Amino acid sequence: MITLPALDGTLRDHEPREPVAWTRPAGPPRSRIAFAAAHVVADPLGDNGPGAPAVVDWDSTLGFRRHLWSYGLGVAEAMDTAQRGMGLDWATTRELIRRSAAEAKGLGTRIAAGAGTDHADPATLDEVVRAYSEQVDVVQEAGAQVIVMASRHLARLATGPADYRHVYDRLLPNVEAPVILHWLGSVFDPALEGYWGSTDIGEATTAFLDLVHAHADHVDGVKVSLLDAEHEKSLRAKLPAGVRLYTGDDFNYPELIKGDGTSASDALLGVFAAIAPAASHALRALDDGDLAAYDAAFAPTLPLARHVFGAPTYYYKTGIAFLAWLSGLQPGFSMVGGLQSARSLPHLAETYVLADRAGLLPDPELAVRRLSSLLDVYGVVR
Repeated sequence: MITLPALDGTLRDHEPREPVAWTRPAGPPRSRIAFAAAHVVADPLGDNGPGAPAVVDWDSTLGFRRHLWSYGLGVAEAMDTAQRGMGLDWATTRELIRRSAAEAKGLGTRIAAGAGTDHADPATLDEVVRAYSEQVDVVQEAGAQVIVMASRHLARLATGPADYRHVYDRLLPNVEAPVILHWLGSVFDPALEGYWGSTDIGEATTAFLDLVHAHADHVDGVKVSLLDAEHEKSLRAKLPAGVRLYTGDDFNYPELIKGDGTSASDALLGVFAAIAPAASHALRALDDGDLAAYDAAFAPTLPLARHVFGAPTYYYKTGIAFLAWLSGLQPGFSMVGGLQSARSLPHLAETYVLADRAGLLPDPELAVRRLSSLLDVYGVVR
């Protein structure tokens, strides 16, 4: 039993459940491609305050990726989950991509990595192209698949859809293998408001689809993170043959991955980093055509996901790192940029409760001990 602060400011008792004995698969799922976007573990002895260069605990960071691979998931590296644009500088990002890709190669597992423009300060569209190309080269040289991330610089410089086409038309034909295009919504990053040239979602979608159809040979898939299931289904139906939709919808992933009988989404999700055992189980059930088992595995994870990714959504990373700490997958609860302070104690306590109900804490006693120590630090009298 543990006494916790509730979201309404009161204290409540919680009785932890028995751990779930999740099994690891022999390999990746067959019916869907599934990536988990992984976070980075901060070195607790590093000066990881706001604005400081990131100091990473490399052993724990790579160990967390091995945890994800062990459940048959691919790793999406150096994405917003890893605090791109929120504490993770480019020099550390470059090292992260190289180390993770080398680890993936040694294990024969799948990895894709984000290429953006955050190392530069481009003042023109052509400079945006050059900045993108420099990061693409790093990802390709490391041996990872390229994820073309949305660029804050491009969002600032572009005056309409034609400017986005100018950049992507020049970038995509020069990438060695088909890429994943990332459409990250403003709920995840307010600086990306109006991406693809319009704040009107219909106009932006038209521009995006025009781009994908024009470069279908260079696009493996599109990752859409708009938290709008109906929009994703509509967009999915309009993609060129052979181009995948990798859902980034951490609110509606079970129905989107399951599909509607006509089409279905693959997955590239931050929440999969927190629910890897359940996601693996669900995807294996889908491989077997057992939709009841699929639903049963995912259903208890959905309240957790919607809580962790609740507004302001861009702080979801704190919940991912918190759960990794409670699960014994990293030694401490600290983040680059000091982002461990981005969620309140009641929010974190509710995160623990929902993860425990979903059977996602492998050692409930360890989780209680660690959470109790955090309550003590906060001065919670129980």
